[in-house]
Amino acid sequence: MFNSNEIEKVIPHRYPFLFIDRIVSLDPGVKAVAIKNVTANEPFFLGHFPGNHVMPGVIIVEAMAQTGAFALLSLEANKGKTAYFGGIRKMRFRKKVLPGDTLRLETTIIKLKGSLGIGHAIAFVNDFVVAEGELTFAID
Repeated sequence: MFNSNEIEKVIPHRYPFLFIDRIVSLDPGVKAVAIKNVTANEPFFLGHFPGNHVMPGVIIVEAMAQTGAFALLSLEANKGKTAYFGGIRKMRFRKKVLPGDTLRLETTIIKLKGSLGIGHAIAFVNDFVVAEGELTFAID
């Protein structure tokens, strides 16, 4: 649906800090589903962990937030704005994400009032939940 070049037209993130490869489903302001193909040559694997590569949980959370930001910034009223992290609640990690995994990120906006939004975010590998929690966004 949207590749990385098109994603960069909606959210301000760029390599090496863009952690979604494509958007496969979008309901603007409501939900976005993204894909991240995790490869062994990701820059963060140089130090996390040498000889035992595991995708950092904070990067998984950032990928979920970028997915939610895409949903929010796809609304006509938010075009050209930036969605900032406002908070993280109840985040749980259930399984390691490794090189070769395909991460499916789903962020559903459960509350939107003015410039603030709350999203429920889930990350999957092979339909298994690897991370889940709530993200708060501030749009400016």
